[in-house]
Amino acid sequence: MKRILITGAAGFLGSHLCDRFIKEGYFVIGMDNLITGDLKNIEHLFKLENFEFYHHDITKFVHVPGQLDYILHFASPASPIDYLKIPIQTLKVGSLGTHNLLGLARVKKARILIASTSEVYGDPLVHPQTEEYYGNVNTIGPRGVYDEAKRFQESITMAYHTFHGVETRIVRIFNTYGPRMRLNDGRVIPAFIGQALRGEDLTIFGDGMQTRSFCYVDDQVEGIFRLLHSDYVYPVNIGNPDEITIKDFAEEIIKLTGTNQKIVYHALPENDPLQRQPDITKAKEILGWDVTVNRAEGMKITYDYFRSLSKEELSKEEHKDFSKYIN
Repeated sequence: MKRILITGAAGFLGSHLCDRFIKEGYFVIGMDNLITGDLKNIEHLFKLENFEFYHHDITKFVHVPGQLDYILHFASPASPIDYLKIPIQTLKVGSLGTHNLLGLARVKKARILIASTSEVYGDPLVHPQTEEYYGNVNTIGPRGVYDEAKRFQESITMAYHTFHGVETRIVRIFNTYGPRMRLNDGRVIPAFIGQALRGEDLTIFGDGMQTRSFCYVDDQVEGIFRLLHSDYVYPVNIGNPDEITIKDFAEEIIKLTGTNQKIVYHALPENDPLQRQPDITKAKEILGWDVTVNRAEGMKITYDYFRSLSKEELSKEEHKDFSKYIN
């Protein structure tokens, strides 16, 4: 049985990856320090013989006993609210954490795939974004802690590949959504759906003409699975190129939820990207991957998930107290 370590296992995307690799017959070792993750996302796996969990911070030394064939590095705060509250932890998990995992991969002779992001492109001057675009990032802006952590992560990963011969893969993830997304984490889909379910007005930052491209989680996981098992070492965009303005998306949410909220506008945060759309030519050609779930279908599943949450969960204003992690 192949053994795989998945960091960030209790997070939104990490938990779906645990499910997929369990389904594929792997022995899955989940690791998470639970700063932003939640054990309820993986509690259904604890009874399984081919799953184990380590409550551990990967910015500290990482040890996993026994054979290890693959590592998926998905540990990181991934929403603006999180990385603005814990900026140093965000930088550390992308730098020290990645360094520790690359060292583990080298010792275990394991293949490692690291989760990069479309945020490496910053507020792009090229549209849509291809993997060859170097980006437009403000290194000292409020979002720089996340963007630069991920850019450094790509650099050290390639260095371990070229200098130490470690088998590495890099996925650049564009906006992904689906069940287990966290309410009140600053991302537009849970924000809009949460507001609609609570009967609040939908909040748009800026004029609503900025665009996003939303990829359903099952498609994202399939792309990651194929990339891990490919022979391609350079970054690959995985996302849905179906672009929509935030204003049009807010109107879709009102229609989907059958609510009658108004749309209200606030100032756009500093360095918030105005356009986000992946060029997925490489994913199609190299991985034979393409989008299979359209937004209407994926959003219905996602809405049903949020609608199943308790009133207490829906009314939570804060997800976590980060005070003990600020260092």
